[in-house]
Amino acid sequence: MTLKKQLIPESVKQEVNKIIDHYNLTVYRKYKYIKFIAEFRNNFLYLKRKEFEGVISPIARLTYTGRMDKWKFAIYKWTLDGYDPDDWFFPGCEFVDGTIMGALKCGDEAYPPEY
Repeated sequence: MTLKKQLIPESVKQEVNKIIDHYNLTVYRKYKYIKFIAEFRNNFLYLKRKEFEGVISPIARLTYTGRMDKWKFAIYKWTLDGYDPDDWFFPGCEFVDGTIMGALKCGDEAYPPEY
C-alpha cells in the first residue's frame, strides 16, 4: 500500500518549528550552539542537528501523513548516506511514536550530540 503524498501545510510547519524550538530551549539550554533544525521538502521533514563550529548533521527523515501524531520515521544511515525506513534496531528506536517529540528524543539517542 502506498501512502498518498501529503504536502506539509504552512500551519503544520509552524507547529513543527514550535515543538523543535521548545525542545532546543529545554534540552540544550546550557549548550546554545547545539540545536535541531527542520528542513521541509514536499511531504518530508528532514531533522538535522547543528553542533559545535556550525556542523550540520542529518538525523532522520519524517514523512507527513496528514496527522501530527502519525509521522513515518526513517533514521539516517551514514553507511548508506541516506535514510532507512526499515531499520528499527538502533539506540533510541523506542522513542519513535509518530510524533515530532519522539523523533527528537530518538535522534539524541541514536546520534548523541557533541557537547
